[in-house]
Amino acid sequence: MISVSGLAVGFSGNYLFEDISFLINRTDKIGLTGRNGAGKSTLMKILGGAQRADEGTVSVPRECRIGYLPQDLRSDSKETILNETRKAFAEVLQLRSDLDQIQHDVATRTDYESDGYMKLLEQLHEKEERFGMLGGYEIDEKTEKVLFGLGFSRADLDKPYSAFSGGWQMRVELAKILLQQPDLLMLDEPTNHLDIDSILWLEDFLVDYPGAVMMVSHDRTFLDKITNRTLEISNGGLQDYKANYSKYLVLRAERREQLASAYKNQQTQIAQIERNVERFRAKASKAAFAQSLIKKLDKIDRIEMEDEDNSAIRFNFPKAPHSGKVVVTGEDIRKDYGDKKVIRSFNFSIDRGDRIAFVGKNGMGKTTLARIIARDMDKYEGKLDEGYNVLLGYFAQHQTKVLNGDNTLLKEMEDATAHSDMFTRVRALLGAFLFTGKDVDKKIKVLSGGERARLAMCKMLTEPLNFLVLDEPTNHLDIRSKEVLKNALMNFEGSFVVVSHDRDFLQGLTNKVFEFTEDGIKSYLGDINEYLERKKVESFREIEKSDDKPKAAAAAPVAEVRTQPADNKKLKQVQNAIRRSEEQISRLEAEISDIEAELAKPENAANADVYTKYSALKSQLDTEVQKWEQLLSEAEG
Repeated sequence: MISVSGLAVGFSGNYLFEDISFLINRTDKIGLTGRNGAGKSTLMKILGGAQRADEGTVSVPRECRIGYLPQDLRSDSKETILNETRKAFAEVLQLRSDLDQIQHDVATRTDYESDGYMKLLEQLHEKEERFGMLGGYEIDEKTEKVLFGLGFSRADLDKPYSAFSGGWQMRVELAKILLQQPDLLMLDEPTNHLDIDSILWLEDFLVDYPGAVMMVSHDRTFLDKITNRTLEISNGGLQDYKANYSKYLVLRAERREQLASAYKNQQTQIAQIERNVERFRAKASKAAFAQSLIKKLDKIDRIEMEDEDNSAIRFNFPKAPHSGKVVVTGEDIRKDYGDKKVIRSFNFSIDRGDRIAFVGKNGMGKTTLARIIARDMDKYEGKLDEGYNVLLGYFAQHQTKVLNGDNTLLKEMEDATAHSDMFTRVRALLGAFLFTGKDVDKKIKVLSGGERARLAMCKMLTEPLNFLVLDEPTNHLDIRSKEVLKNALMNFEGSFVVVSHDRDFLQGLTNKVFEFTEDGIKSYLGDINEYLERKKVESFREIEKSDDKPKAAAAAPVAEVRTQPADNKKLKQVQNAIRRSEEQISRLEAEISDIEAELAKPENAANADVYTKYSALKSQLDTEVQKWEQLLSEAEG
């Protein structure tokens, strides 16, 4: 579909990448990977027509449409969210305007027999046909479906675009590109501003997308779910792997191992030839032979080993004294922004050793509660108590609030460590976070978002801490750096709260999940996978409750008309079994809820019997839900 040949981009006499060639087929789902600064975004800009290459060509068929969503996009639109998103259907909107004008002319003109009137009717017919073919009658339905999937509520649709934050505006731009359905859809970090529900929706959308997709993402789970091909930009070249990200890592390791073996053998061969050249060069009788060896040496197609990119943040959290058994307690915590009730009367306790993930839709109060716990917000209602010997560290989502833009990196760190033992280790600590050489003399205000995130995390480690509050710590980190941070947190001896939408990062990291919803904050035991499994069960129950079993009741009369009495009897037996299964599910859920309340009490934190009973009940619930689904399928049959 799209052909890239001999592409090269250079800066200051050096090539960012050189002689890159590949094809993009109609149904490819491509993950574009490489270290920070390798040229991923540059390549996407060239494909999208936003930047020109220094060398090479990009051949795009005339009818092929390309859609590109960059990481940063600015707009000063005065439209509502709905009207701004409708701009995705530019041709349809123009047709609608034309049709309105033609229909007005047809209704007001009286020269019914004239050629002009006949031509007007022909135009009306042609444009109506084109309007229908482009789905003009369904654009509002399509627009709302995508906006709802990306987390907007119905009340949001009539609000002005300019009233929303940059993250929400990016969602609108993403919605517009998805609705345009280009032949090649290019997305640069599309999950950065999405919550888990929206990421799951976008995953399903992209898996079923009829065109080609190319994306840069640091969300490994997201890449694995969608992609079937990985392009790696490394050492100025490009390697093509017909696999998703996880499989690519395996294939890449195998390729490097084979390359290293071939390189070693070739180096041995070259060394042998060079020794023979030196031996025979000085002998007149062997001079011709030495020259033939030199020519042979020149003709060897030398294998070049790629430098392994090991640039990732390297650190472990400093050891800190233990806090008391209770780290933080909140009683009747409430927070409103004007008429919007963000947190409604929430009671909670964070104990020593707790590792809690805050998840849920954006705007539900995750960052607000994190700031309250971190003492970064003064105006709220309720009572917050901090336990004994708690040493708090806070990583803020918006780094401009905690970093002095006029400071250099070195001065910011020296100011933070002026009265501690870490003062003499500032440069080493900055180096662990990839700030080396002249980087330390840069002003903070010129740093990128990723660099500021790394610096803020680096600054947080200048003192021993036993309680961390981390708000979206992985947003600007590459996959390897995220893994280093995760390993450091896994080995952290204190307690922490982390606000994140990155499932791969959260998997196995936490032992509790706080879900933020419009109805309040719910608590779950376990990591993100256990939470998502539990959510599926709750979704089944919500569907069953909303239906209130009318389908099963309505199916019986139909079955009586179409089946024999024996079939009616069997159907009633299945319906009775469904009702018994639903009662059992309700009973198990009630028992699990009671035990969760018990486990939340400090005195039961180490009670093995309670945990054993909890696990057994969860297993029974999973089995019963599977049985209930089978019975529903049987009843429908």
